[in-house]
Amino acid sequence: MDIKKIIKNDLYDVLKDYISFDQIILEQPKIKTMGDYSIPCFWYAKVLHKSPNDIALFIKERINSNNYQKIDIVNGYLNLTISDKLLNDCIREMNCHEKFNLAMPTKTELFILDYGGPNVAKPLHVGHLRTAIVGESIKRIIQYMGHKTLSDVHLGDYGLQIGEVIYGMIRDNKKIEDLDISYLDYIYPEMNRLCKDDESIKQECADITKKLQDGNSLYYSYFKKIRDISIADIKKNYDYLSVNFDLWQGESDAYQYLKPVENILEKDNLLIKSDGALVVEVASDDDKKPLPPLVFKKSNGAYLYASTDLATIYERVTKYNPDHILYVVDNRQDLHFEQVFRVSDKASICDKSKLEFLGYGTVNGSDGKPYKTRSGDTPKLENLFKQAKEIFISKKETNKDMSEEDIDKIVNAILKFADLENARERDYIFDLSKFSDVVGKTGPYILYTYLRINKMIKNSNINTLTDIIYNDVDRDLRFKIVNLVYALNNAFGERKPNYIADYLYELCVLTNVFYQNNHLNNLSDEIKKNDWIYVLTLTNKIIKQLLNLLVIDIPTIM
Repeated sequence: MDIKKIIKNDLYDVLKDYISFDQIILEQPKIKTMGDYSIPCFWYAKVLHKSPNDIALFIKERINSNNYQKIDIVNGYLNLTISDKLLNDCIREMNCHEKFNLAMPTKTELFILDYGGPNVAKPLHVGHLRTAIVGESIKRIIQYMGHKTLSDVHLGDYGLQIGEVIYGMIRDNKKIEDLDISYLDYIYPEMNRLCKDDESIKQECADITKKLQDGNSLYYSYFKKIRDISIADIKKNYDYLSVNFDLWQGESDAYQYLKPVENILEKDNLLIKSDGALVVEVASDDDKKPLPPLVFKKSNGAYLYASTDLATIYERVTKYNPDHILYVVDNRQDLHFEQVFRVSDKASICDKSKLEFLGYGTVNGSDGKPYKTRSGDTPKLENLFKQAKEIFISKKETNKDMSEEDIDKIVNAILKFADLENARERDYIFDLSKFSDVVGKTGPYILYTYLRINKMIKNSNINTLTDIIYNDVDRDLRFKIVNLVYALNNAFGERKPNYIADYLYELCVLTNVFYQNNHLNNLSDEIKKNDWIYVLTLTNKIIKQLLNLLVIDIPTIM
């Protein structure tokens, strides 16, 4: 039962001779005493040829009054306070039906999600945190809303860094069978530094990369080992974050589709020679700023990220025929994906309307710049996990006695909630000490609320609810519960988990206020006690489900 839809239906029954259903405007007053919802009647003055107050009176005299316990007219607004019975009917519906009676889509669609994007031969660092967490959460939200998903990590596995590592291994006489993650942690930054200092070495690494891409068997054997070791390390970090992928493909997998894509571009006369390279013009007359052409193939015959991204779209459309392809990537790749999407659309590889760029901001330090360690390096992800553990354990003496599993779940909550409470496109300041607090808008606060309420309702089996609401605090919590659907719809529609994080935090605040003002333990009124346990049980069901959508597991204690 959708409260807003019920109210809109009531209003439409009154106004259907004058306006369409879509023209009904419903607002939520900022001042609590003004009611639950308001109708700004001045919008309809021209249609009904009445003053806003007269329109409000017209509606008040005809609306289904059984659904409202209070109807007021104030300055051209019709203010409605929904009845206790309607509120409790909605709560019962939510509690008795799967997914809180959320409406499922009439058509199930397939969403391919491209997130993760780590480069092999490099350790995951804090910058990989956002794409993994945001992407995983969006995937879970889409699934919860009744659609199918296919997730792909899309590894960066055929770029210059591979040539650099192969060059380093040959230089160091490093045997393929002796390669391990500690060597990769050393050799990539070492070679990266050398390439910056010596252009000739950089060129040799580029030549190795090109030969690898052209099928050199020796270099491919190096590449295969580097990729396998890297994936094992990457999976270890993603497993800790409960981030999972259906596909572990990368740029290298797209190479077999480059020629078919090139043939399509040639057939449509989209490829243009420019200084020996092949490019595709993507600019449009209505662009507000210049948009450079997409470089499909360099003058030396090498392909680029844009080429393999186009080939990957071609592969996904050919194999899976998705309704949507979503890219959870850094905001700074906006131009790149705009070029790729336009070429895909022009070549009829995939309609641009099916391709979504879901940009995210950077994780910054207190100076507002991308988060670094004291030494100036971007911290490795597993070192960040250790740091979060140490800070949480230091918060309270008893924390050190918790199980490793529970601590890991809390560390996940610290990192994930801190990230997901921010709109994905925004940068945010990374402050582990603040994120670890059990007060304020933090993961530990949400977990603490759930465990506190769970202890109170444990072993309760209440399955009936009266139509009584006992006080304002009680009503505030119930009203928040029935507004769950809007947080879920917004999170799904805009691909933004922060709507769920915001709702979850507000729900927990109201739950704690309820707990502090309504003392269940010593309550002798059994009807009231049962009603409150019913409401709190539903509240905790919602908290648990929303935590799952935010990729957060619940520990046993805190």
